[in-house]
Amino acid sequence: MSQIERVAIVGGNHGNELTGVHLVKKFQQYPNLINRTSFETLALLGNLKAIEEGKRYIDKDLNRCFTNQGLQNSQLSSYEDTRAKAIQQILQPQNQPFVDVIVDLHSTTANMGLSLIFCDMHPFLLRLGAYLSSINPMVKVFVNQQSREGGFLRSLCELGFVIEVGPVAQNILNAELFQQTEQLIYGILDYFEGCNQGNIPQKNSTLTLYQYIKTIDYPRSDDYGGLHLRREIQAMIHPNLQFRDYEPLNPGDPMFLTFEGKDIFYEGESTVYPIFINEAAYYEKGIAMHLSQKQQKIV
Repeated sequence: MSQIERVAIVGGNHGNELTGVHLVKKFQQYPNLINRTSFETLALLGNLKAIEEGKRYIDKDLNRCFTNQGLQNSQLSSYEDTRAKAIQQILQPQNQPFVDVIVDLHSTTANMGLSLIFCDMHPFLLRLGAYLSSINPMVKVFVNQQSREGGFLRSLCELGFVIEVGPVAQNILNAELFQQTEQLIYGILDYFEGCNQGNIPQKNSTLTLYQYIKTIDYPRSDDYGGLHLRREIQAMIHPNLQFRDYEPLNPGDPMFLTFEGKDIFYEGESTVYPIFINEAAYYEKGIAMHLSQKQQKIV
């Protein structure tokens, strides 16, 4: 692994996720907290206008705007498209070295604890995940292998990844999760420093990770009603499943509960591990949860 020279910590890609917003503001005010001797660290706020208005986004989800096609299209003029181009210029300036790592800070209403989300099985990131989860059992690693054209901020560099913390409500700060996220960031920066200095602080060669399988939507009506553009949901997350992220869901376990009180059961053939259960921002995306497979990997 070559030297890490520039790291970007980005918060507020979604303007109503305040953990990342206020951590970045803290780092901007006290840069000594994230400075390390062997690399430069940049603290950057993402969706400035959405942060100001306390919204997830203004026109569209900023964290879907970082596609190569979109970034090169001067005709796209929504606030988020314009902001994505500005962020790219900061992280990938012309005729200057790009950032080596992007740490994208998010929070979720789901009970995700401290989650690292990787978009591929990059060996360096897997070793980082193994180290962090070995020193803090709250840290979980979720791998959702996605195209670089998914438009996610983390796709701008090879070592981009997300920290997702929860449960915390939108536009709310949770002091305990704030402090835990802050300490996790320091642990990440210290790990990079150790790697640069040839002193990789590896404690565990085995990583437990959760590999994305598929997305599950809520049960919905068969047809569109009235002026609704999406079919109406017909059931809620079952009480037995709520806040059970990263816990096993077995065939026959209750998954949803209809408004009439009828259980809807998981009909898969094998045990899975749901995450992002009942994430508030995913209602508009038609996502009730992601299903994952638990794996052990030697790193």
